[in-house]
Amino acid sequence: MVRLMGRSRPRSSLRLGAAASVRRRRGADGRSRWRPAAGLRSVLSGRSVAGQVFALHLVIVLLLVVAAVVALVLQVRRDSTQEARNRSLAVAETFANAPGMVEALDSPDPTAVLQPRAAAARERANVDFIVVMNTAGIRYTHPRADRIGKKFVGTIGPALAGEPVVEEIEGTIGELVQAVVPVEDAGGEVVGLVSAGITTERVGGAAEDQFPLVLGAAFAALALATGGAALVSRRLLRQTHGLGPREMTRMYEHHDAVLHAVREGVIIVDGDGTLMLANDEARRLLGLPEDAEGRPVPDIGLDPGTAELLSSGRVVTDEVHLVADRLLAVNQRPTDRAGGPPGSVATVRDSTELRALSGRAEESRERLNMLYDAGVGIGTSLDVTRTAEELAELAVPRFADFVTVDLFESVLAGGHPDAAGVLRRAASAGIGADAPLYPKGEQIRFVASSPQGVSLATGRPLLEPRLVEAPGWHAQDVERSGQVMEYGIHSLITVPLRAGALVLGVVSFWRSRKAEPFDSEELALAEELVARAAVSIDNARRYTREHSMAVTLQRSLLPRTLPEQSALEIAYRYLPAQAGVGGDWFDVLPLSGARVALVVGDVVGHGLHAAATMGRLRTAVHNFSALDLPPDELLALLDEMVGRIDQDEAQDEQSAPVTGATCLYAVYDPVSRRCTVARAGHPPPAVVRPDGGVEFWEVPAGPPLGLGGLPFESAELELPEGSRLVLYTDGLVEDRGHDIDVGLERLREALSRSGDSPEDTCRVVLESRRPARAGDDIALLVARTRALPAGRIAQWPVPPDPAAVGEVRAAVTRKLAEWGLEELTFGTELILSELVTNALRYGGTPIRVRMLYDRNLICEVYDSSSTSPHLRYATMTDEGGRGLFLVAQLAERWGTRYLPAGKVIWAEQPVP
Repeated sequence: MVRLMGRSRPRSSLRLGAAASVRRRRGADGRSRWRPAAGLRSVLSGRSVAGQVFALHLVIVLLLVVAAVVALVLQVRRDSTQEARNRSLAVAETFANAPGMVEALDSPDPTAVLQPRAAAARERANVDFIVVMNTAGIRYTHPRADRIGKKFVGTIGPALAGEPVVEEIEGTIGELVQAVVPVEDAGGEVVGLVSAGITTERVGGAAEDQFPLVLGAAFAALALATGGAALVSRRLLRQTHGLGPREMTRMYEHHDAVLHAVREGVIIVDGDGTLMLANDEARRLLGLPEDAEGRPVPDIGLDPGTAELLSSGRVVTDEVHLVADRLLAVNQRPTDRAGGPPGSVATVRDSTELRALSGRAEESRERLNMLYDAGVGIGTSLDVTRTAEELAELAVPRFADFVTVDLFESVLAGGHPDAAGVLRRAASAGIGADAPLYPKGEQIRFVASSPQGVSLATGRPLLEPRLVEAPGWHAQDVERSGQVMEYGIHSLITVPLRAGALVLGVVSFWRSRKAEPFDSEELALAEELVARAAVSIDNARRYTREHSMAVTLQRSLLPRTLPEQSALEIAYRYLPAQAGVGGDWFDVLPLSGARVALVVGDVVGHGLHAAATMGRLRTAVHNFSALDLPPDELLALLDEMVGRIDQDEAQDEQSAPVTGATCLYAVYDPVSRRCTVARAGHPPPAVVRPDGGVEFWEVPAGPPLGLGGLPFESAELELPEGSRLVLYTDGLVEDRGHDIDVGLERLREALSRSGDSPEDTCRVVLESRRPARAGDDIALLVARTRALPAGRIAQWPVPPDPAAVGEVRAAVTRKLAEWGLEELTFGTELILSELVTNALRYGGTPIRVRMLYDRNLICEVYDSSSTSPHLRYATMTDEGGRGLFLVAQLAERWGTRYLPAGKVIWAEQPVP
């Protein structure tokens, strides 16, 4: 027990002092008796504990009496208001349902009929007013005649709907409650309204009757309580011997066990700097000797700073002092502020443990923040490598000094992980760039005993707190392991990247700068961090796989090289969208007669379905172009095919229709320099004249493919040699940020300042248009026209006479000699002989022969008949039927091209 030196006095003296303060008298038996007057005066004085208890009893009783009176007043007021609501509503409904009310409202003068009734009813019902009004709120009755005919003040909306309404308002006669009810005729229609009102004072009065009784009961209770309190206080005064609070506190202050139970040290120093009291915790924290109490503070062995603070008595708050190996927070306040003795009281708190707890809390908060950042910062793109880099960048240096992410090669390509395959370092991050770890991009095979190998095999994380003691890790690469140890890396955590049952790779966390090794808590954090990243990496892997499949399919369907031809100089660009593989496509198709077909199409959407649909349309255009059809007829066949595809796929819920595909088909003839174009829902082509002028060709716009119902129209234009025909998809001119007209104008401006070559045109157009992140595919095809020289064109009319065949052969022989193609004379004469003979025999006049010297030698025979010859194999007994067979054997290609009036049978031979 702590004893206050110099401040205590013997217990007997306390008792004698207390006894001296109380007057006693002795009876005949010698016992001490309390004098009633003296005891009562002690109780009423308020200086003793008994007097204070007596005063507290009186205050409590007075508070109870006041609370009871207030509760009564509130209850009476509530009852008065409720009574006013009930009475006003009852009077209004009774008056509204009175016999003759409807007839009175329908009378010529409702006021004359209803005003006397309302006055009589008001007096009998003991309300302040009864007002009858029409549905517009105009009063028919009122206690004051000057208010009749004016608009009623209050809410009448619910009453007009057939529902009574009661409201409390502040009127001219005071606070009142009024009710408004409807007056309905026999059909239930509201024909008028009745309002009755009463003030709350009229229904009050019960409180005044009850006040005398309540006050009497309160005074009686107060008297009884006073007597009881006096008895209790007298008994308390006898038990405490008349001691006051300060004397009782002084008697028990040396025996207060609370001071020795608190976790904070308590030190009391008097005005002279002498230590008066120190509890057990203060002795422990400050290392005080047993006889410290009663000695001056500088003499009890404290460090100078702490001793100076306790002796000075100055006010401090959480001032930190180093005592031995502890950080102590000291709070000190003077004791004489409220009239107490001079001196000071100080509390001492050990903040060493608190700071450790605060550090752990801060560490936990940082880990939660890191997990949150991982949730929002990892997986921002659908790229496997970038996602792995985001994981490594997030963990350095917040969690580890170095982080490496190793993924299976197949995962980087979007495939399933191969447990027996090789890994590649996909990401690496650290506080320094010179760490002797495997560099990014290197292929790695982890041995089975290494931590990474164990994690990959078991699918569980592994902690190596001290790499110097991990022989399995050293077995991976002895030389490199030594370099790592010399660099200062000393602790490792490996966590497998798991996505369900798949192990995509392994993540390694390395520590070098912090001396403490990784612990089990950090292992759990690493596992949680990698688990979140694994989901994003697996999503990126799946996207990469699907994107690769779509890209592979698209590349296999798009033309890899352009066919050789002489009619056009062509350049093209294809830019896929960032969102995924789309359905834009283009083609260059050589036709008969040195002509060339240009095709540009677009399938709405992205992904495998769009790419597959594009391939089907491109194959169909290839097949239809072999028929040498005009552009409008080819688009009609393509539209019909798409319609059939939609009908077939409509039966399958997993398939989507092709509706939304567009196409533009153009055919250029270098002989006539004319170009024929038809389009199905596609943007119009642009034409750049040799002088640099740009115009958009007004080609009739047909509906997109697959809609059907409307015919397609074609347009024809003669293009000077050197003109550039620009075909494109809507991704080049359409954007969410502007209208297509703005895109067309930008394209016009770019074409006007581009060079003459198609390659330069493509470059300028894309540099001026390509956005940072394209939302749709862009296909651009630029073709500069060429004309076949007149010297390489020969044509002759053929009279309808079989003898003319010889003349044609002779003219052809001379022309071939002129062109230096004597080697082709025999085959060409035979081909033309057979074709002209068939035209004379089976065709119609006029008949013409044309020969073109391009990359191949092209022979054409025109007649006005639309009958097409067919190749057949003649038997030994047939006299004819071998002509076309010979043509097919001698020519590289042959076929029939239909014209609006007649047909052309053509054959091509390679030029030596």
